[in-house]
Amino acid sequence: MNKLILSFVIAILFFLCSCEQKNNTTISDTSKTEILDAEKAFAAMAKKDGVAKAFSYYAAEDAAINYNDKLIKGRKDISAHYENKKYKDVLLEWTPEFVDAAASEDLGYTYGNYTYTAKDSIGNIISAKGIFHTVWKKQKDGQWKFVWD
Repeated sequence: MNKLILSFVIAILFFLCSCEQKNNTTISDTSKTEILDAEKAFAAMAKKDGVAKAFSYYAAEDAAINYNDKLIKGRKDISAHYENKKYKDVLLEWTPEFVDAAASEDLGYTYGNYTYTAKDSIGNIISAKGIFHTVWKKQKDGQWKFVWD
């Protein structure tokens, strides 16, 4: 009787172990690819159509950015901030060097290097280089939008 029970338990364990499980690596890789694609499209739009349009388009409704240690919250205020910049001919370029995503498939982040160049009101060129960090959140419509930049 004990051999029969033991055989039954082993068969059940074997069956449970052989069942297909959700592959978190595949999920994470898919989300990472989507986030990376969104980040690259964001950078391309900023270069082609301007920083204001790109930040307005890729910001989630509840997004926040840090500008000189001041938080600018919400897509509307972020758009206004970039539309009212005192600098002309702004060029902001960045390249994501790292991307990761949560197993929940709704959050992720990127970071890398950026270069900022602009002209002030008298034509002087202002430039800066640094490191960016963006937090992305998947929206209800499936698009990735940034919630922190």
